[in-house]
This record gives sequence, C-alpha cells and structure tokens, in this order.
Amino acid sequence: MPDRAPQPVDRQLPTEEARDLISLVRDIAQQEIVPRAAEEEDAGRFPRELFTLLSRSGLLGLPYDSEHGGGDQPYEVYLQVLEELAAARLTVGLGVSVHSLASYALAAYGTKEQQVEHLPAMLGGGMLGAYCLSEPHSGSDAAALRTKAVRDGDAWVITGTKAWITHGGIADFYTVMARTGEEGPRGITAFLVPGDAPGLSAAPPEKKMGMKGSPTAQVHFDGVRVLDDRRIGEEGQGLAIALTALESGRLGIAACAIGLAQAALDEALSYATERRQFGKPIADFQGLRFMLADMATQIEAGRALYLAAARLRDAGRPFARQAAMAKLHCTDTAMRVTTDAVQILGGYGYTADFPAERYMREAKVLQIVEGTNQIQRMVIARHLVGPEGR
Repeated sequence: MPDRAPQPVDRQLPTEEARDLISLVRDIAQQEIVPRAAEEEDAGRFPRELFTLLSRSGLLGLPYDSEHGGGDQPYEVYLQVLEELAAARLTVGLGVSVHSLASYALAAYGTKEQQVEHLPAMLGGGMLGAYCLSEPHSGSDAAALRTKAVRDGDAWVITGTKAWITHGGIADFYTVMARTGEEGPRGITAFLVPGDAPGLSAAPPEKKMGMKGSPTAQVHFDGVRVLDDRRIGEEGQGLAIALTALESGRLGIAACAIGLAQAALDEALSYATERRQFGKPIADFQGLRFMLADMATQIEAGRALYLAAARLRDAGRPFARQAAMAKLHCTDTAMRVTTDAVQILGGYGYTADFPAERYMREAKVLQIVEGTNQIQRMVIARHLVGPEGR
C-alpha cells in the first residue's frame, strides 16, 4: 500500500517566514514525494527530478548565505525542514543533508572568488553534491586515507578510490579529501571536483538493505586533474575541514532519524486505531499503549536534543558534543521506534505491503553514516574526560 502523508508536527518556529517554509515543504511532501515513495524505493529509482524541484524551491541551500544563493535560514529551521522531508521519504531528506554537507567546505573555507564562482550553482542552480572522505580501508579512521593529490604546475592530479559515497556516480560535484603531504591528519587537503571531470568514474551502486533509491557507490579517481583554484582552504587543512563539516552533518542525520521515526509512529498509530481484535481496537490494550507512549517520548526527546544543539550552532557556540549526542540518541531512537512499529503491525509489519518494514531497514544505516554510533560515544567521552591514553 502507498505511504501515508506525514502527520503535521506542532513546531515552534522562530519567524513567519519559517512557518511559511515548513508549509511549502509539507505541500511538496504530500504532492510530490509521498505518492511515489514506496514504488520508487522498491524499484531503486533515484528521484533526480525531485531534487531539481527542491533546488528551484530554494530548499538545497537553506543554511547558507543568500548572497550566494542560499536561504539565510538558521540551523534550527533547516533541520526541521530535513525532518519533514525524511518523514516523507528518507532518500530525499538524507539526500538534502548530504548535499548541504558537500557544500559546507566551500561555503565555510573557500575564498571569496571561489564562492562567487561556484556557490550559486551549487546552492540554487540545480546541482547535486557528494562528500568524499571514506575509502575502502578507512572509514572511522579517516586520517588513514590513501587517495593522493600530486601537484603538477598550476593543477593537482588526484588518484585513488572513495567508498560509501551517497550520490556516487550521479553528483554534479564532489568535495574530495586527498593526501597531499605526510602521513596522518596534517597531510590532507580538500578539493572541489566537477562530476564530469575526465578520469572520474563510479562503480555500480552497492546493493543495500534499505534506501535502495539512494545510490551509494565507490568513486574512482584515475589521474583526475583539477586546477589549484579548486583547492579549498590551505594545504594540509583538509581533515580539519572534513571533521568540522561532519559536526553539522551529524545534526542533519539526527533530524532525518527523527523524521523517519515519526513516520513509523504515525503508521503504527493509524494501524493500532483501525485494527480490531477481541472486539475492540488494539490501541485499547495497555501493553500496546505503553509501546506507543515510549515511542512518542523517545521521538520528542530526540527532537529537543537536535534542536538544542542547532541553537548552540546558530549562536556561534561550541556544539560538537551536543551534535554527537543528538546523532547517537536520534538514530538509536529511529532503530527502536521502527522495530516497535513492525511489532505493532504484527505479520503485516513484516510484509512489503506496509511501509513499516522499509522504515526498519532504512533506520539501520543512520546508526552507521557520518560516524558510527560507537564513534559518537568516543567523541562524547573525549569532551567529558579528555582524550584516551593521557
């Protein structure tokens, strides 16, 4: 059966403009995303035309400056937009989050000339981005990456392979971290690589448990040549840029996780009030009512956590610890809530006729991407008690 339209969440938005923005997002979700979500996910179809619509609607550059085509929205608002999109279809919400992550390096560390040249197309010109940090042998250990960029006159030649790249093979630009110097974290530099650069290719998409409509693939760089004016930041600054971007990106994943969890709760609530057993709706049974209460409480707590971190970011205050906490709690919540939703639907929850089983499969990846939840615990602990091996 087709997905249900997300139930409106009572949001505390700071401005009338933000309220209008959320209203626009809900209209797009109900008219353009939800009706095709189940069919396209089942077919493994990426909705590229939908991302073109989101770009034209100003939704791909929300947290960036309007001077360069962005939406001038605080993270507090941007993340709630992501939640709405993810509740309609995780492939879309996560895709917008990844695009924002890929745009961050240039927006935060690029020169004025680079920003003027590239950001308008990246943020509002229909382009789609990808973020290239992980490699086949280096996931959590990002500083061990092996992709190399060698200086050749006024250009760099990039050689290597990136792995687990969302939008790999379909992106219009790739923000790439490559080794330009010594081993370790200080020898990595960031580059903005065009998606059609000669020597750039992608492997067939990975066959995944969930999110089949979102292509994830290895991306190969076989002597890809980029001019030095596409280097972002200073030489050797790349890992710092990458990790700073991930602090904000983790908030995007947290918001997407809460959107997915909310969709699962809505499905479970609808089923529980309609399904009758022993002469009454199953929502009348105390054991099931307690499950629903726990699901709703976990979602509300996660929403409050990611919004609190976003407000710190908007205020220019440190937020890395809170971002890690939000990513950890919200993605664990998504896994628990979607699992409980399948249980509430019983045998129907285990079939593809209802979206609950898809939600459960999709939730798992959120505990892995942009730093596994084990890495988040390490980040939180470092903020609490200092680095390991003192």
